[in-house]
Amino acid sequence: MTGQSRPLRTPGVSTAGSRSAAVILFTLLAVLALAFEGAMAGAPAQRVSFKTDDGITVAATWHEPPASPAPAVIYVHMLQKSQADWEGFAGQAAAEGIGGLTIDLRGHGDTPGSNQDFSGMVKDVRAARQFLSARADVRRIAIAGASIGATLAAQAAVDDASIASLALLSPSLDYRGLRLDAAVKKFGARPVLLVASDDDGYAVRSVRDLEKAGGGIREAAILSRAGHGTAMLTKDPDLSRRLLEWFRRTLL
Repeated sequence: MTGQSRPLRTPGVSTAGSRSAAVILFTLLAVLALAFEGAMAGAPAQRVSFKTDDGITVAATWHEPPASPAPAVIYVHMLQKSQADWEGFAGQAAAEGIGGLTIDLRGHGDTPGSNQDFSGMVKDVRAARQFLSARADVRRIAIAGASIGATLAAQAAVDDASIASLALLSPSLDYRGLRLDAAVKKFGARPVLLVASDDDGYAVRSVRDLEKAGGGIREAAILSRAGHGTAMLTKDPDLSRRLLEWFRRTLL
């Protein structure tokens, strides 16, 4: 006997499994902390809904800024996700004077329909813009999208001159047949922020190609090991600040 102790291990539970569980727990806690921060900032949230031109009722939440009229951002989530992924940041931005509309795309969250109807999802984003444009307390509008939400954001904005800017997280040049490069090029001189993580190779390549698309303002940020889409908001605390600065510059 040497007197040295050995680490205790639970039978049937691997070290890798424990590490994965810890990562999942940390991510969940970070999402809750971001949502709590937005709520404590005093930005009220109101559940709203509106119809698309093909009759789908979109469930959404309006995050109201403290003063009006004010600019606003439409937040578009990833596939198989919901508006909850954006709500923490939307509340934080609203407290800083930038209203937000988080939406459930059709077939997601509380919005009915098919979660594979991508052309229909573009209509969901357009209906969100129409909802905001009808509000007297909204003056300028941007769209932020993550993953497929980035593609939907660009496609909804391309022929809509009322969209002042875009913020695209983990964009894909080709998402299941949906092309992003042509839409970004047609967006013209309006500003586009492109964000990807260095551990998301296709998104990084897409950002580099999209930087060259069109003659407008293209600003790119490559984060370090921050994952994909809205997961980057919790893995890189600086991203929230960067997005807030972007919307201040392009909307205020």
